[in-house]
Amino acid sequence: MSFLNAEIKKKANIYHDGRVTSRSIVTSAGENKTLGIMLPGTYHFSTGAPEVMEINQGRCRVKLAGESAWREYRAGERFDVPGASAFDIEVPELVDYICHFVK
Repeated sequence: MSFLNAEIKKKANIYHDGRVTSRSIVTSAGENKTLGIMLPGTYHFSTGAPEVMEINQGRCRVKLAGESAWREYRAGERFDVPGASAFDIEVPELVDYICHFVK
């Protein structure tokens, strides 16, 4: 996947002491996304807008807010996170991801 004529924000988004980083982009169609890397670890994230997390490389386990079960995702898979919510993610190996912010 590539994004033609996209605006890339120069400043990195850095979370969890640098173990999760991303760069924000805005596509020519006005879509907001982040392209990022997660190093091994367990993380908690809150959401404002709904998100679709697409795993490009690696694998992870995710537990959405209000759920008790963890679900595993691998490269080529994606999961939805509701807006005004949160999720926990366990990353046993490096994960390369795209986060699509849904309007």
